[in-house]
Amino acid sequence: MQRITWTAMAATATLFLAACAPMSAATQGATSQQEANRQTVLAFYEKGLNQKDADAALQYVGNRYVQHNPTAADGPEGFRKFVAFLREKFPKSRNEIKRSFVDGDYVILHVNSVREPGTRGNAIVDIFKLENGKIVEHWDVNQPVPETAANKNGMF
Repeated sequence: MQRITWTAMAATATLFLAACAPMSAATQGATSQQEANRQTVLAFYEKGLNQKDADAALQYVGNRYVQHNPTAADGPEGFRKFVAFLREKFPKSRNEIKRSFVDGDYVILHVNSVREPGTRGNAIVDIFKLENGKIVEHWDVNQPVPETAANKNGMF
């Protein structure tokens, strides 16, 4: 028979109580900030890409906006030009966010972007970096949704 010491029992109880305790203020603050970052990006996306209102979307952007998409220019003016392009060429385009992920100051969206109603559109992963609750950087990866696939899993 194995003997358990009072020290071992106390250590186990301490670990158990720590695991069951509510989140600390620091952890809650980080979680609240991450959720605030997610809501900022979702609002930016809805205003800019679905409503095609660049000025409304730019309220969520910081004092710099670094664009890593090679076809889009940096800064607010680059974003305004992109939204104007969407409004002119694809006025009925719609972006459906399938998933969102938050990791610290980064928010990642998995999106089905349909520029022309009735088409399959593109699968997009957008990555946003935030500083002080504002969007300051953007990356994206974009691929067409194919008509057929080698599996039945779907892209979303």
